Amino acid sequence: MATPIPQKAVSNGIPPPSFFLPYPDGPELITDNLMKLIELTPDPRHKFLLRSLVTHLHRFVKETSLTTDEWMTAIHFLTRVGQKCTPIRQEFILLSDIIGISALVDAINNPPISGGTESSVLGPFFTDDAPDLEAGESIASEGKGEYLYVEGRVLSTDGTPIPGAIIETWETDAQGYYDTQYTNRDKPDCRGRLKTDKDGRYEYRAVVPVAYPIPGDGPVGEMLLKLQRHNMRPNHLHLMIEAPGYNTLTTALYPEGDQYLSSDAVFGVKKSLVVTLQDIHDEAEARKRGFPQGESFKLLQFDFILVPNEEAQAAREQFAQERAQKLSGRL
Repeated sequence: MATPIPQKAVSNGIPPPSFFLPYPDGPELITDNLMKLIELTPDPRHKFLLRSLVTHLHRFVKETSLTTDEWMTAIHFLTRVGQKCTPIRQEFILLSDIIGISALVDAINNPPISGGTESSVLGPFFTDDAPDLEAGESIASEGKGEYLYVEGRVLSTDGTPIPGAIIETWETDAQGYYDTQYTNRDKPDCRGRLKTDKDGRYEYRAVVPVAYPIPGDGPVGEMLLKLQRHNMRPNHLHLMIEAPGYNTLTTALYPEGDQYLSSDAVFGVKKSLVVTLQDIHDEAEARKRGFPQGESFKLLQFDFILVPNEEAQAAREQFAQERAQKLSGRL
């Protein structure tokens, strides 16, 4: 139900600034006036972010002599991106992904820490309705693809097992679709949530991931066509791992040999996350691991190393200082 508008239009209650602002009769005055108004922002971090954002956006407009038509094209494009979003589809994350912002934010906030498993992009297909599974159960319904068994441990950087770590995992089926891309989705599939045992071990059944195109039926897909860029992601298995006292790890594992590994459309692949799948041809072993038919499956073994919160924060701060020094040296 729409909120009724008041009988008379009213302001937000904030008075005019107490300082003088000259009439914005030229490009530089527009920027200068806005920068003065930004100083009214009470939150220091918000003020810093907005000041930097405005500086770069206004500089871009001036340096490129942006035309009115180009500006309107950008407005319409972003409008369409928003209109394409639904509760289970995030076109804005997709846009952030393909222009490298998602990977950049991830890299800055998760600098490499000796021994720690590297992170990767979240992607636009995570949902919070994954079913809880017991060890060895399947995240995929039967017929969704070639059998895959995933196992390993979750450890701290000192090698200590982490019991009770929560693992969220999701992937596409053999057709290259996530469950959210099917119009008849009535329950989650190819995704699940499980916990490590007392020794930090985890295991579950899945399907072998395949390379797939990111959605091309929206403005982001159209943008890639105009840029003459492919829209393919290499095959991968998403994981998010949480444990009290540790930095949450959002990552993905990428089976070796995929032709799109080095040109991932969303810049998510890191060398340390490229893995080998073992071929197992043993019917007894397949049944032992819970696969209902066939005599072969792929095996993925991987130990995840979580970083304690204090260690992760220290690494972020050091990384930020080093980057600030490099940037200041270029000015």
